[in-house]
Amino acid sequence: MTRGQTVALLVACLATTASAQPGRREGGGQNELTPAQQRAGWRLLFDGTSLRGWRGVGQDSAPSAHWRVEDGAIRKLPSSSVPRLADGQPAAGGDLMTDSTWRDFELVFQWRVAPGANSGVKYNVSEELSRQTPNHAALGFEYQVLDDSLNDDRKIESHRAGALYDLVPANAYKRLAPVGQWNRSAIIIRGNHGEHWLNGARVVAYDVGTPPFDSALAASKYRGIAGFAERRAGHIVLQDHGDEVWYRNLKIRELKP
Repeated sequence: MTRGQTVALLVACLATTASAQPGRREGGGQNELTPAQQRAGWRLLFDGTSLRGWRGVGQDSAPSAHWRVEDGAIRKLPSSSVPRLADGQPAAGGDLMTDSTWRDFELVFQWRVAPGANSGVKYNVSEELSRQTPNHAALGFEYQVLDDSLNDDRKIESHRAGALYDLVPANAYKRLAPVGQWNRSAIIIRGNHGEHWLNGARVVAYDVGTPPFDSALAASKYRGIAGFAERRAGHIVLQDHGDEVWYRNLKIRELKP
């Protein structure tokens, strides 16, 4: 093989790898879909200008005292002075939930945090279960969003950014952008298989109902919640943990089981 052929092969391999990474497939402008994405079934969860399509858990409208649209992003307003529960979440919850639900899907989004901030993107969320919590906090699987350098949750592996919160820690392929810069993330759910991606790398993979997952669930904060890990058509939720975070370019498409 000539040197030119070798270079061409390497380029082709890199292109193939990039196309297999969900976080690399956003394309288009900010909070926009390309024609190719539209044909592939993608839809926007955020139009860049409003909270249309979002509401609070058990509410008819979005909790606007907690969230605001600024500069093409959904901003969680800091609320450090509000009363909090023992787990640190606001006593009067302000989680932001999609009107629609999905069962098998691919979700891509971008996020950044203020120093020390904690949030998360929840999925497989049951509104019925969530309304039974003291502050109507969303109950579902959580893609952890965190400042790993300052927040106390960094002390627990499964509580760090990119993890399936309190269940599966992110692996060694994780590369986190500095605080204040945007991260690219993806969540893929097909059947009982789930994946978390961060900045082009798959950092979590799990299978619901298997011995490893059941063991993790039994050791987690969710162990006493009946029906928590059941697969369902669930909502997508941006968590209000009281801290300042930003989300944009939220796009989703349904997958065949």
